[in-house]
Amino acid sequence: MATAALKEILPPSLTSVSEQPPLFDGTTRLYTSYTCPFAQRVWITRNYKGLQEKIKLVAIDLGDRPAWYKEKVYPENKVPSLEHNGKVIGESLDLIKYVDANFEGPSLVPSDPAKKEFGKKLVSEVDSVTRELYSALKGDAIQQTSSVFDSLENALGKFDDGPFFLGQFSWVDIAYIPFIERFQVVLADVFKHDITEGRPKLRAWIEEVNKIDAYARTRTDPKEIVELFKKRFLPQQ
Repeated sequence: MATAALKEILPPSLTSVSEQPPLFDGTTRLYTSYTCPFAQRVWITRNYKGLQEKIKLVAIDLGDRPAWYKEKVYPENKVPSLEHNGKVIGESLDLIKYVDANFEGPSLVPSDPAKKEFGKKLVSEVDSVTRELYSALKGDAIQQTSSVFDSLENALGKFDDGPFFLGQFSWVDIAYIPFIERFQVVLADVFKHDITEGRPKLRAWIEEVNKIDAYARTRTDPKEIVELFKKRFLPQQ
C-alpha cells in the first residue's frame, strides 16, 4: 500500500498579495486548498501514488484568492487544477484519472471488468450523492441523509475481497471519502447522529481509509470542518 514516507511540510496558502509561482517552467503543480473536498481528491491521489516529489502543491486561500490565479493560471478560478506539460487542467474527478494514467505509482483503477464497470457507475453518481447530502442540511438532515448512507452501505457489500468499494482501495474511495467524512463529523457534532450506526460496512470503510497515510495527511481538522459548515450551510445554528 502506497504511503508518504516522510512527513510533508505543507507550503502556506497564497493570498491576494502573494506573488505568482513561475508558470510552465517544467514544474508540475497541483493548485489546491487544504480545506476543499474537491481538491482533496487529487491531493490524496498524488500522495497515494507517491508523487510528493513529482507534483508540487500550491495552496490557494479561497477566501482571499490571488488575482493572477484566474487571470493567468486557471480562468475557472477554482481548485483543484493541475499544471502539467505546458497546460492547466481542472475538475477533480477528471484529475484523479489524469494523474493515475499519466504518472507512476500503483493504479487506482482495477483491471477486473466487473469492478471497473461498477466503479464507473459509482463515480458517475458521486456528484448527485453529494448534492443530496448538502441539500439535506436545509431540512431534516438525519432522515434525508439516511437513504444516501444506506445506499453506500449496500454498495460496499458488492465485493467481499476487501473493505473498500471495489474490494481494494481505488479512485472510487477517493471520490467519496472527503465528503462522507465531512458529513460524518458535522452530523455527529451538530445533530448528535452517528452515520455508521447500523452500517458496519460504512464504519469499516471509514476506519480503513483512515489507516491509509496518503489520505490521513490530507484530513481537515474536525473543528474547522464544523465551523466551515456552520458558517456556510447552517446559519440557523
